[in-house]
Amino acid sequence: MSLVDRHIAFLESLRGAGMPVSLAEDLDALRALRALDWDDRATVRAGYAATLVKKQSQRPTFDALFDVYFPRMVGDGAAARSEEPGPDDQAGETGAVRDNAEALAAFRDQVVEALTEGDEQARIELAAEMVARFGSMPGRGPGLSSWSAYTALQRVAPADLVDRIVQALLAQGRDEADATRAAGHRIGAFTSLVEADARRRIAEEKGPEHVASVAVRPAIDRLDFTATRKADLEEMRHEIYPLARRLATRLTQEHHARRRGPLDFRRTVRASMSTGGVPMVTHHRPKRPHRTELVVLCDVSGSVANFAQFTLLLVYALRDQFEKVRAFTFIDHVHEVTSHFKPGADPGEVMAGLAASTAHAALWGRTNYGRALAKFEENHADALGPKSSLLILGDARSNYSDLQLDVLKRLAGSARHAWWLNPEHRRHWDTGDSAATRYGEVVPMVECRNLTQLGEFVHDIL
Repeated sequence: MSLVDRHIAFLESLRGAGMPVSLAEDLDALRALRALDWDDRATVRAGYAATLVKKQSQRPTFDALFDVYFPRMVGDGAAARSEEPGPDDQAGETGAVRDNAEALAAFRDQVVEALTEGDEQARIELAAEMVARFGSMPGRGPGLSSWSAYTALQRVAPADLVDRIVQALLAQGRDEADATRAAGHRIGAFTSLVEADARRRIAEEKGPEHVASVAVRPAIDRLDFTATRKADLEEMRHEIYPLARRLATRLTQEHHARRRGPLDFRRTVRASMSTGGVPMVTHHRPKRPHRTELVVLCDVSGSVANFAQFTLLLVYALRDQFEKVRAFTFIDHVHEVTSHFKPGADPGEVMAGLAASTAHAALWGRTNYGRALAKFEENHADALGPKSSLLILGDARSNYSDLQLDVLKRLAGSARHAWWLNPEHRRHWDTGDSAATRYGEVVPMVECRNLTQLGEFVHDIL
């Protein structure tokens, strides 16, 4: 692969991961790289990042793909081993690889020393050595990689070294809380280096496109709600309010652009008399302001709970765009959560309150859409009216229970508009106990798997 081909493939992978890289930015990157020295990898990374990365949330995806397409070394690099294997050694494809109890203990000591001293270069070299020595899996079947970060991490178990690192940091004069935080952070960073080195080796073996398509997580605003980890949830929570501000600004601009009401034909004709009947200036009736009353009904069971919480947070961050908002959660019973969204409330507290309220949304703990819809009609039918819009959030998986389609028809019929957001990929609809199509015949169902799709939907309904 030539340098130009690698550049083009790198940018295509960024686009595939959800980063909006335009042709103009592509050319900007080339111009920047012409002015930089290619013998310094950090400089090349900074040049690409300055021209291609638009916000901080995209940086982890950018860094992961940069490491795949522009690796810091090839194979084992300068640290390649050439010793002859001993009786207890395992030979890998790149040379003799020592892996016995004594060698493992010595390597763990090296890891503790490097993480204690904070030597970045030593950590990078140890991560590469760790994959080479303990993550090599030669002779695997077709389609399987010869390298595994999981195997290396299981063998060395760096997470079990936290106490040793904490004790070493305490000996340097740090207090216990600071030492514990630093140790946890350094172990996490070292684990990321090991995973990155395994991806680099797999990219050499199978091509960078393979790794980019299966091993690199997309940007946070393109990450599926159902595939989020704890760290992702915190990052997504920080993205909600900037997303709300961008949407609010965009909506205000569009409302100003459309502030003229319908054509006032009579006034326009009268004004045209002064120009011989030619309507040089059109006159319009005043536009009546209209804001929707929004009613949100959310499934908070299992993996869709994160999706419901982030959607509620975004809706309430945009509450000024609505005349009134009411929110309800359910699993097999309905519980109103409107009180959790007070003006100025901390997002973290709101999320905690929503999580705690999940217990009130279940009687038996099994998702039952039909029962929840019937209970909503029985207890909260007054929430819907000719000025309200109904928004249902959930995967439409009802454990093969009665769907109560007639109840949903009545609820949708009593509202001005009705939508259903489904966090599952469309290809999973109607599999297993999913009733997506049957519910979608009553209320339009929209795929909404990430923050980008959520923002686009909220913009469209406003």
